Amino acid sequence: MRSWKTFFFNTIFAGNCLLVFLLLAEDFIVIPHWLQVAGRMHPLVLHFPLVLIFLSAIWEFFFSSKKQDSSFLSIGDGLMLTTAFFTMATAIMGMLLSREPGYDADAIFLHKWGGVLLSLLVMVWYIFRDFLRQQHIRLVFTGAIVLIMLIVTGHEGASITHGENFLLAPVTKEKIKPQIDIEDAKLYADVVQPILEEKCISCHNAKKAKGELIMETPDALFKGGKNGKLWDSTASDFGLLLRRIHLPLEDKKHMPPKGKLQLTPDEATILALWLKGGANTSIRLLALLPTDTMRVLASSRFSANSGEAYSFPPAAEGTIQSLNNFYRLVSPVATESPALQASYFGASQFKSESLQELLPVKQQVVSLLLNKMPVTDKDLLVIAQFKELRELNLSFTKVSDSGIGALLALPALKHLSLSGTNITAAGLKKITASKSLKNLYCWSTDVNSEELVGLRKSFPGINFENGFSGDTITIQLNPPIIQNEETIIDEVPLQLKHFVKGAEIRYTLDGAEPDSIHALVYDNKAILKDAVTLKAKAFKKGWLPSKPVNSQYFKAGIPISKASLLTPPDPKYALHADKILIDLDAGDPGDFGTRALGYQKNDAIVVLDMGKLTEIHGLKVLNLQNIGAYIFPPVQMQVLGSNNMQEWKQLSNQRYAMPIKMTGASTPFLHLNFPVSTYRYLKFSAKPIPTLPEWHPGKGQPGWFFMSELVVY
Repeated sequence: MRSWKTFFFNTIFAGNCLLVFLLLAEDFIVIPHWLQVAGRMHPLVLHFPLVLIFLSAIWEFFFSSKKQDSSFLSIGDGLMLTTAFFTMATAIMGMLLSREPGYDADAIFLHKWGGVLLSLLVMVWYIFRDFLRQQHIRLVFTGAIVLIMLIVTGHEGASITHGENFLLAPVTKEKIKPQIDIEDAKLYADVVQPILEEKCISCHNAKKAKGELIMETPDALFKGGKNGKLWDSTASDFGLLLRRIHLPLEDKKHMPPKGKLQLTPDEATILALWLKGGANTSIRLLALLPTDTMRVLASSRFSANSGEAYSFPPAAEGTIQSLNNFYRLVSPVATESPALQASYFGASQFKSESLQELLPVKQQVVSLLLNKMPVTDKDLLVIAQFKELRELNLSFTKVSDSGIGALLALPALKHLSLSGTNITAAGLKKITASKSLKNLYCWSTDVNSEELVGLRKSFPGINFENGFSGDTITIQLNPPIIQNEETIIDEVPLQLKHFVKGAEIRYTLDGAEPDSIHALVYDNKAILKDAVTLKAKAFKKGWLPSKPVNSQYFKAGIPISKASLLTPPDPKYALHADKILIDLDAGDPGDFGTRALGYQKNDAIVVLDMGKLTEIHGLKVLNLQNIGAYIFPPVQMQVLGSNNMQEWKQLSNQRYAMPIKMTGASTPFLHLNFPVSTYRYLKFSAKPIPTLPEWHPGKGQPGWFFMSELVVY
């Protein structure tokens, strides 16, 4: 028995010597890859010595006095020896792990030194165990030092892994962030950064820079990590950040990783819109157009009266629930608040009566959003009864100067949006008689710059927002909206629109950048036909041109009566499997999860029924590709023809060369041509790549094949 104890002690002593050497000479040591594996076992085994240290302390405190029983002492010796061994081994693993890139030396300093000292303390405790057992006070003092060192070291480690003050957070006073009024909100600091703090910074901070990426400050965010910058405005998927958050959850490169708190759809959209809008870190939220998608999404996180206390009583819960339907949402502005906000959706369903139905809660409604609803001057008489109203959005409604005076009956109104209405300077002058009004939004109205200057001078207590702050500042137009939803077309009218009055939309059909001189002017008469790449921009005198929007359209083929899947797609990517291949929707490379069928473990096999004997000479498959997300073109595709579903003739059999480097997401059509033939049924099959190539980060794993549409011609 003693020989085994001697062996383990010698191992522990040698291990602690190695530990001290690693600590003192770490700047001169390069850890080989095979040892990094041992280092990464540190999080797996660290809980074992934690438990052993507590057990050793308890045993020594309560059983060391039983000296007359050698069995108690022998158990204590064995327990402490085991504790010393595993503490030493865990500390060495931690030292190896600390040498990997991504850990800030200052951030892990205390945890690293604490781990080494803890290992040495436990070894010294074992060496002098007999001396310490002679007096209980010695045991208590030594055990207390070891336990304190354990708690401090564990606290520092938990802070690296789980965030600042993780261990003591439940018993320390939480810092409560002050509420931000919407008029003071900054797009980055108050919308984007809170998302990053909640979902990203626990792994990408100065203490634990996973992938050498720190996201705590804008400068660090723009710098990127070891895989490069987080976004690229020239890439079709806008670069690394958006690519990673849209990977399948099971993908090891998906961010946030599986098991961590995931981004909501709104949060992912906000990040995408922020990046596509230039990643501005200083712009105010309300500097965006009221119709801007980013502003609409982000505004829901604030209320214009977030810090206000209300004296009126709450409405009955049953009353609030009865007012909610598909076209109207009534909800509290905050938890435990009696104040309500009401929003309307679906202009075709709006009626004046739907406003009157809100009167039972007129005492509680403080925010009323009616933008893009067909509200008239007559409806303003109903709105005037909502005496507690602080925020009213009437953007792009039918209100005019003749009815605007009714809103003077609202004594608490602070924020009023009249953008895109028929209001004039005379109408604005009427409403400025309100003593409570702070912000007045009048984008895209007939109020000219001279009239606005006069209003600002006459009413300095009101902030007029209309798209520019003075004669030398120019605001960029928001992009036009493409209303054509079907992307596989025969011959359809081109439908474009813009919310800013007087904005001119120019477009091209060859993918070229539209300019204000040579590009085609949209006039409601253009027809889309054949395969085109549409790109459109908005222009207006006194404004910066908008960023371009684009969409690709493909020529529709011969109508297909039915598509039947002979092999099932992966369950995660099988939405609308019964119709997705013939629904005339090409999908989106960033939306492959809902607009395409995905295959990985088996071939994709589909039978197309043309409904009758049909003369055909080819088939196209719309193949979604995203090499970084393991989505490759097929290795092989085949088409067979039949008239009775029993006898099949091969029409085309084609193999495809695999990519040799990373490329952006795309949706190419892959063609299978064959001699003109007459068949009713076609059987199409495609084989996914069985193993990813050596140059790919997922080398050796099976790849994916995604298809969104089949076109017969």
